[in-house]
Amino acid sequence: MARIGPRIAGLGVFLPERRLSSSELDARIGQAEGWIEANFRIRERRVASPEETSSRMGAQAARRALAAAGLAPADLDVLVGACGVMEQPIPGTAVLIQHELGLGASGMPAFDVNATCLSFLTALDVVAMGVRAGRWRRALIVSADIASAGLDFSDPQGSVIFGDGAAAAVITADETGSDLLAYRLETYSEGRDLCVLEAGGTRVRPETDMEAFLKATRFRMDGPGVFRAAGRRVPAFVDRVLAEAGVSRDEIALVVPHQASAHALDVLPRLVGFDRDRFVDILADHGNQIAASLPTALARAVEAGRLKRGDLVLLLGTAAGLSLGAAVVRY
Repeated sequence: MARIGPRIAGLGVFLPERRLSSSELDARIGQAEGWIEANFRIRERRVASPEETSSRMGAQAARRALAAAGLAPADLDVLVGACGVMEQPIPGTAVLIQHELGLGASGMPAFDVNATCLSFLTALDVVAMGVRAGRWRRALIVSADIASAGLDFSDPQGSVIFGDGAAAAVITADETGSDLLAYRLETYSEGRDLCVLEAGGTRVRPETDMEAFLKATRFRMDGPGVFRAAGRRVPAFVDRVLAEAGVSRDEIALVVPHQASAHALDVLPRLVGFDRDRFVDILADHGNQIAASLPTALARAVEAGRLKRGDLVLLLGTAAGLSLGAAVVRY
């Protein structure tokens, strides 16, 4: 019998209408024009309006992914939300996306998977297990993030690099060779304080200290600390995931990394032993879109013809925690 594997049958991207240029942000944070682009290599990013919620953006990306796969929303067996930051704590974003797609009375399972910036990769692994077990044949993964909702522009390193957006992938059961050959997630919680958004849960409460609560709604990041903690582990980590997949670096057609920062994208090829021309870099006009970053970069690579059916792609990134994640996929 042929092996049943998960196939990325369709990808879709949605970006908010508003473009925020780095020159506009330069003025906002009191820097000379061109400072952000020179230091962070970002020209512009998209910023969601109040009407462009995570679920609405996610539903738009989902419709485009479904159209690319030749499917309708009602054809799906499961919907997995893979957002770095939820639209609200309860119910989850997947439930809200299901409603936006007109599936509110369908009974289709809808749930969220969260590994911050690596949520899409983690959801892909969950869906792959369901496909192989015969539980689902047509799945939808949606990553939608609105970073602009929680940025503190008094800290340029932790604010100016981020952008809003959504991306979706339709995953189908396949017997023609498409597959998730390997997936690996490693978490080192000694880095738990490097990327933090404290509010929105049960620990920081507005009735206890409103000023502290409002401060906790702003994202904090130690960018250099993240790079140091991840950088020393990434080379061996990539070796392990390639070994699990049973492939060499020469067999990988393309590397799609999480668009973490310009510095990370510049140094990563040397760290992991790939030529730079095999990397996808969309940072300049997207910024870091949290969990939506990686699937957006994957979709852009497919749109540009850089990734073709049968090619092996390495999906790679880091996340708050600190976590390292990677997957080897035969597209």
